[in-house]
Amino acid sequence: MILPRLASAAIVLCMLSACSSIPRIVKEYRIDVQQGNVLSQEMVSQLRPGLSMDQVRFILGTPVLADMFHANRWDYFFWLQKGRTGEVETRRFSVFFDAEGKLTRVAGDVTPAQPTDQPSASESRKREIDLSSLPTDGSATLPPADERGFFGRMLESVGL
Repeated sequence: MILPRLASAAIVLCMLSACSSIPRIVKEYRIDVQQGNVLSQEMVSQLRPGLSMDQVRFILGTPVLADMFHANRWDYFFWLQKGRTGEVETRRFSVFFDAEGKLTRVAGDVTPAQPTDQPSASESRKREIDLSSLPTDGSATLPPADERGFFGRMLESVGL
């Protein structure tokens, strides 16, 4: 009588232990997941004021979002999740056009690279550049990064 109870308790214990998690010694390979447009500094550096929508599309590619309510604005998004670490990298970039379809300004994480620029950790990645104030030959320096306001900091803390 004791043997069947002991055997059934051992079977239940084995079944419950099969549901527990054990540390993985060998991890499976996870791929990098990438979505959106890949924008490099070289691509953004080719943007000049007065470029047409077709020229911008040729340089940057088709935008992820072309909103019908804001026809003069194109948004480019990039999202990358590293498979090995699970780290997520996001980038946002917006291109603004005037009523005639000519490029006026850009805003976002990627900024035009200058030959003397050295990226610093303290510099903000999100900047807005009015391209109409830049000369068309590409010999201008970037304006200083703007300080985020109260609502900008709140939206950033939420993740937007």
